[in-house]
Amino acid sequence: MTPTESDSDLSANEELGVGEMAPPAHEDLQDLHVERTAADLEAVFDVPVRVSVVLGRTKMPVASLLKIDTGTVVELDRQVGEAVEIFVNERLVARGEIVLVENRLGVTMTEIIKPQ
Repeated sequence: MTPTESDSDLSANEELGVGEMAPPAHEDLQDLHVERTAADLEAVFDVPVRVSVVLGRTKMPVASLLKIDTGTVVELDRQVGEAVEIFVNERLVARGEIVLVENRLGVTMTEIIKPQ
C-alpha cells in the first residue's frame, strides 16, 4: 500500500464516522398495529403457574416457632375482612376477599394490580 492509498483509506473512514452515519431504514413501528386475540395465546394455555393467596404474615423468634403445637393461634398482620394478596408465580397480581364456596375456601378478586 502506498502512502497515497492509505491516506485515501483514512479519509474515507473519517467520512463514515459513526455520528454521521444515516440511521438504517425501518418501517414506522407505530403504524404496525396487530390485532391480538385469546387464540394467539393458545400455546401457553397449558403452562402451569403457581397461584398463592396470602392471608397475612408474622415474624417470630425460632424459640416461639418451636413451641407451636396443635391449637396454637398464630396472630397475623391483617384484620378480619381486610383484603388478601393473590400471587401468580410469586408476583403480586391482585387483592381479594375470602369467600366460602360449597364448604371450600375461595377468593373473589376485588382489585387487579397493574405491573409497574
